[in-house]
Amino acid sequence: MSVLGKEIYRTYDEYGPIQVFDDGVKRYLAFEEDDEQTCVLKENPAHIQHEYTRAMLLSLLLVDPREVLLLGLGGGSLATCLLDYHPELNLRAVELRRAVIKIAKKYFYLPKTNRLSVFEDDAGQYLLDDAISPAQLILADMYGADGLDPQQLTSCFLERCHELLTDDGWLVLNCWNDHRRDKENLRLISDVFAEVRVSTTNSGNWIIFAGKRKNPLSDKQLNQRAKELAVTLDYSVPRYLTNMSIVEL
Repeated sequence: MSVLGKEIYRTYDEYGPIQVFDDGVKRYLAFEEDDEQTCVLKENPAHIQHEYTRAMLLSLLLVDPREVLLLGLGGGSLATCLLDYHPELNLRAVELRRAVIKIAKKYFYLPKTNRLSVFEDDAGQYLLDDAISPAQLILADMYGADGLDPQQLTSCFLERCHELLTDDGWLVLNCWNDHRRDKENLRLISDVFAEVRVSTTNSGNWIIFAGKRKNPLSDKQLNQRAKELAVTLDYSVPRYLTNMSIVEL
């Protein structure tokens, strides 16, 4: 048996295997054996489990979104959490793999609501559509079995995300700690966005927050918002906030 529990479903597409595991309490999505992509608590799917997704949600301290664009659906844990976070929040999710979308709906409790729209497409191609409406928050979590989708750190991708954000909007990029070594990544982002923040995690992920304008809140105000958000999300948001810092090049 896998360390993730009992395999309850497996399929294949042109990109490789997709597996679903269940340990009785949690359910996992994997693209390779023991390669955990998504984890949900079966009794409360909206309660975020992964360190990196909790870190990504620090963005809710910087903007209080009603329109969210999620690039990379996976099992849908971020989408489920955000839809539960506010009853007026609308979310568009883009996922490359049709099978992943079906699995998120069938095995990972993705909500059935008209506030959620899911598009089967390559995220980069989707962004080229001139008809896309603006978003206050763009979350880029574009991963496959081979790791990070390289287009997530290209100038054209960053510039298009900047165009699609509202004036108070933020882009959040889920990267690996390995990307910290390449200072050019942060320079590229800083050339496009007014403010850049980063957060490290114990899981090896490196989260980048890029704001269209500078955050007006003081550290004291952010800490207060973190305490309030912790009540809603049911985990210690202030603990994650201590790992966030402003990038100064």
